[in-house]
Amino acid sequence: MTSTLSAQVRGPVLAPYDEGYADEVAAFNLVATHTPDLVVGATSADDVAAAVRWAGDHGMHVHVQSTGHGAESSITSGMLITTRRLDGLTVDPTARTATVGAGQVWGNVVAAAAAHGLAPIAGAASTVGVVGLVTGGGFGPLVRSHGVASDHVESFTVVTGAGEIVEASATDHADLFWALRGGKWGLGVVTAMRIRLVSLATLYGGSLFFDVADIEAALRAWVAWTATADEQVSTSAAIIRMPPFEQIPEALRGRTLLTLRFAYPGPVDAGASLAAPLRAAAPVYLDMLGEMPAAAIASIHNDSTVPAASQYFGALLDPIDQDFVTTFLSFFGAGVDSPFVAVELRHLGGAVSRDVEGGSAVAGRGASFALGMVGVRPDLFAKPLPDAAYDVREALGRWSRTDNNPNMMGLPTTPERLATVWSEGANTRLAEVRWRYDPDSVLAKPA
Repeated sequence: MTSTLSAQVRGPVLAPYDEGYADEVAAFNLVATHTPDLVVGATSADDVAAAVRWAGDHGMHVHVQSTGHGAESSITSGMLITTRRLDGLTVDPTARTATVGAGQVWGNVVAAAAAHGLAPIAGAASTVGVVGLVTGGGFGPLVRSHGVASDHVESFTVVTGAGEIVEASATDHADLFWALRGGKWGLGVVTAMRIRLVSLATLYGGSLFFDVADIEAALRAWVAWTATADEQVSTSAAIIRMPPFEQIPEALRGRTLLTLRFAYPGPVDAGASLAAPLRAAAPVYLDMLGEMPAAAIASIHNDSTVPAASQYFGALLDPIDQDFVTTFLSFFGAGVDSPFVAVELRHLGGAVSRDVEGGSAVAGRGASFALGMVGVRPDLFAKPLPDAAYDVREALGRWSRTDNNPNMMGLPTTPERLATVWSEGANTRLAEVRWRYDPDSVLAKPA
């Protein structure tokens, strides 16, 4: 059955019984075990177009994966197109742009731009795929000073659900361009994009760590500090339960710590002044905050670069207060037996709250904070973690928003939750764009 498709594409076309199938479908998040009927390893936009047309002719839904960081459930049918071979990357230092293939990860883009004293507005993790972040918006370490990643996209090369290759920008296929900046699903298979870079060689960034006895004091001080924080400063607060693994530095191994993550794209003296109230909040266990090269921005969050199984649960929040902290610490504070290895509060607002000229489909711009909870123990995946996340969301309901962001919402991806991610008007507009470019619903959407 696949011989006709194999003749039309240069990349591998694999069925479950073929050698190399398991490696081709593997996701970074090992919680997902993909078993599609067919996987196509695309090497070009032409490969993607041929695969999409073939899937449409044979009644198959098309799924797409680059790195698989966002793989929260297993793909068990249809066609999976992997884009990791679309790894083109060129930087134009004069125009301050980068043209990036869909198979690239943010760490490579950051490094290529840094060679010219430039930087992309990237995500927190170096191994995350560029397209998955951008199509959901992209809340990164510079979110308050520079907005979301998709705000800096100039154009997309995309294969529609009808198998056509189009360029989407503010002037060509503007409706699709609007949708791809934040609309996430069912809009097309992005094969490349051109993004604007910013002049940024260094920044004042890093983390302040507080030991378990000082978590409450430091967290309360940070929450109070955010109420008047400079728009140029992006911060988050995370309580992390470090496992007792030898790979973890001895100073962190086996400890429960609060880390205040800080990014200021400005002079060192100004950054130190802005961070001074946080340093004074409580005794600092480890001070890893100072001037750093922009190329090292992923070290601020220091996310794992090794594939592993994890579950993520999120929510967007309105302004929080000291009552919030009290409730929050009742679930995650010192002495609490939490099933989550890490829980983070990201301060939003600033540039993220202002949409780009011409508008975008980015959801969650009105939120003040984003809550994220991460679990890594497989024995807790079936029930304890989802139940605990539900209890937290219920307890924090007073501060929670009804909208969300597709990259930040996490589990469960139920129809009820998905229906509230975007506003009613944005949902209607996205549905119209999806129908226009994928009239036969070939592109898979969340269940």
